[in-house]
Amino acid sequence: MPAIALIDPTEPLERQNDKLLRICDALMKRVEQIDDDRGVAYNQFQRAVLLEDQVRERTRDLEHALDLLNESNARLAAAIRETERARSDLAGAIETIQEGFALFDPDDRLVLCNSRFAMHLPDIRHALEPGLTFEGYVALVSRSAHLDLPPGMTREEWLVSRMARHGETHVVFNVRMAGDRWVQVSEHRMTRGQTVVMQTDVSDIIRSEREEHGKLLDDQARLIRATLEHIDQGVCIVDPRGRLAGFNRRMATLLGLPLTYLRPGLDVDLVLNRLRSDASFGPGPSPDDVLAWVRQDGGRKPLRFELRRGEGKWIDVFAAEMPDRGFVMSLTDVSAERESARALHEANEMLEARVASRTLELEDALAVAERANASRTRFVAAASHDLLQPLSAAKLYLSSISDEMSDPYHREVVNKAQNALASVQDIIEALLDISKLESGRAAADIRTVDLGTLLAQLRDEFAPAAALKGLKLTVRPSALRITTDPTYIKRILQNLMANAIRYTESGRVLVGARRSGGMVRIGVHDTGPGIPEAEQENIFKEFHRLGRRASASEGLGLGLAIVDRACAMLGHPLTLASVPGRGTAFTVAVPLSERSGHIPIDPRRALSGDWRHDGLSVLVIENDLDMRRALSLLLQSWGVRVLGAGSAEEALRRLGPSGLRPDALLVDFQLDDGETGVRAIQRLRRKLGRLPARIVTANRRPEVAAEARRIGVEMLYKPLDPLMLHLFLGSLALGRMG
Repeated sequence: MPAIALIDPTEPLERQNDKLLRICDALMKRVEQIDDDRGVAYNQFQRAVLLEDQVRERTRDLEHALDLLNESNARLAAAIRETERARSDLAGAIETIQEGFALFDPDDRLVLCNSRFAMHLPDIRHALEPGLTFEGYVALVSRSAHLDLPPGMTREEWLVSRMARHGETHVVFNVRMAGDRWVQVSEHRMTRGQTVVMQTDVSDIIRSEREEHGKLLDDQARLIRATLEHIDQGVCIVDPRGRLAGFNRRMATLLGLPLTYLRPGLDVDLVLNRLRSDASFGPGPSPDDVLAWVRQDGGRKPLRFELRRGEGKWIDVFAAEMPDRGFVMSLTDVSAERESARALHEANEMLEARVASRTLELEDALAVAERANASRTRFVAAASHDLLQPLSAAKLYLSSISDEMSDPYHREVVNKAQNALASVQDIIEALLDISKLESGRAAADIRTVDLGTLLAQLRDEFAPAAALKGLKLTVRPSALRITTDPTYIKRILQNLMANAIRYTESGRVLVGARRSGGMVRIGVHDTGPGIPEAEQENIFKEFHRLGRRASASEGLGLGLAIVDRACAMLGHPLTLASVPGRGTAFTVAVPLSERSGHIPIDPRRALSGDWRHDGLSVLVIENDLDMRRALSLLLQSWGVRVLGAGSAEEALRRLGPSGLRPDALLVDFQLDDGETGVRAIQRLRRKLGRLPARIVTANRRPEVAAEARRIGVEMLYKPLDPLMLHLFLGSLALGRMG
C-alpha cells in the first residue's frame, strides 16, 4: 500500500515511470550503503522472490492437474454410463434368448440370470438372486418337486453327482423334469474362472428320438428275425432270468422240437432236460456241466459241446454270455463234416497201409540197390586190385630189363610200354577214386599240410610233360600251410594240372596260391581253348570229355568228376572261370592252418647216382608168384640179395637154416588164408627184431594205411613205382652208413 501512495495513478504514465526510476535509484543507493547485516536481508529478499516464482509454477501445475482430473472424471462418468448401457443391453439380450442363462463369478456366486433359467422349476425361481452360491443353487434344484430323478437314485445322490460334474471344464447332460419334460444343461468354465450355465428345453427332440429309436428297434427286430430265419444255424437267445427270449425255426428242426413247444418265456432248463432224453452228448462237457453253466449267475466263459441225434446226426453247440448276463446259443449241423472226417480217416488208414506197403517195397529196393552198389564197389576194388597186381609185375619186369638194353629201338619200345602201363594205372586209379567217392566210403584224414612242399612235388612231377609239349609251367612257391587231407588235395591238384597240360597246345600253365582271409585260394590257370559256358556244368560229369580227338590213353574223362566229388567231400569250394579262346582257371579254396608246425607230404627226394644197392638183403613176402618174381628180378638188378616167400610161415622156415637176417621187409598186405601183411610183419619182427618194412598193396582204403601206421610202417602202392622203392632202399643204405 505504501508503494501505491508514492505513485498517483491519475498522473501521466511518463510521470509515473519517472518517479519509479528515481525510487529505484534511491533504493539502489541505499542498498549499496547498508552494512553486512542488511546484505543478508537482501539475500532473503532474493530467496523470497525465487520462492514466489516456484509457488507460482506449482500453482500452474496444480491447476493443470485439476483440469486433467476434471477431464478424467468426465470420461469416467461417460464410461460408467456406457457400462450401464452395455449391462442393460446384455441383460436385455440375455433375456431375449430362448435358453435359460446364468453367470457365476470365479467364487461360484450368481452374477445374473434370465427369466428362463430354471424355467421348469418354478418353486426355486424366487431364490435365484445375485450372490447365490452354485452349491446352494444345486441344492435348491435337488429339493425341487419338479425334478424327476432317475430310478433308484436319491436326491442326496443326485446332488453329489451334479457337484462332481461341476468340477469339469465342459459338461453337457440331460435332466428329466416332471411332466415328461427334458432339459439339456450345458456348463462351461471361462478362462478367468467364471461359469456359464445354459439350459435348453429338448423335450420335443427326446420324444422324436424316442419314436425314431422305437421304429429302429422294431425294424432291427424284424431284420434280426428275418436273418435268424434265413441262416443255416439254429439260434436261441436266453435272458438273464434263464428264459427263452428268441429262437428261429432252424433250432427247432435241429433239436427235433415242435414249434408249439418252443415259446418266448419258456424256462431253458426244460429244453435242456428234454434234450438229455432225446439226444446224447459227445465227448467234452456233460449234461450236468451244461446245466451248471446255464444256471451260473454271470461270468460265464464260452462253452462248446456236441449233441448226437440218431445214427448220423451231429450238432455242434456254442454258447456265449451277453453283456446283460443272458446268453446266446448257436447250433450247427456238422453231420457232413463228421462223415467226411470218417471217410478221410478211413482213407488215411488205407493210405497209411499203402504207404507202409510201398515203404517196405522201397526199403527192399533200397536194400537191393545198396547191396548192388556195395557189390559194385567191392567188384571195382577187387577187379582193380587184380588188375594192379599183374600191372605192377609188368612194370617191374620192364624196369628190370630197361637198363640192360643197349639197342635204342628196343629201349624206346620198352619206354612206350611203360608209358602205356602208366596210362592204364592212371585209369584204374581214377576208377578206384570215383568208386570210393560215389559209395560214400571215402574217409578224409584232415591234417596240416605244407603247401610249398606239395607244390614243389607237383612241379617236379609235371615239368617233363609240360616241357614235352613246349609249355611253360610256372608253379609259384608258397610258405602257407593248409588244413586238408594230404592225399585228396594232391589228387585234386594233379587232375587239374594234368587237364591243363593235356588241353593246352601252346602258351603256359600257372599254378599259385594266395591268402584270402582265413582261406587259401589255390588256382590252376592255363592258356588253352577254354570251356564254353554251356559245357561248364557237363565237364564235371563222369566220362565226359570236350576234345573228341582225345584217346583212351589220355583218360576216361573222370579227372574233373573226381575233383568235384573230392572237393565236396572235403568242403573245399571249387570255382571255374573260363573264356573260350583265352583259357581256363580252376580255383580251390582250402582253410588256412594256424598251427606253427606242419606235416610234409612225401618230402623225400631221389638220391643222386645210379640205382645200385649192393650189399642189401631184402625179404619179399608176396603170395602172387609173378609179382614176387618180378619184384625179385628188379631188386636183383640193383644188386640186392632177395629172399622170397609166399607167407610169413614160409619166410620163417627159409630163414632158419640160412641164418640170414634181412635188412628190410617188403610184404604184400593181402596174403593167403586171411593173413595180412601187418600181422606178418609183427610175427617177423618178434623173431628178427624191429626191421624196416613197407606194406606193398593195391588197397588204398584209409583204414589199411591206418593199420600199417600203428606199427610204424608206410605203404608202397601197386603198381609199384620203382622210384619209391629205390628211395626206400636208399634210406636203408644211408642208415647203415650213419
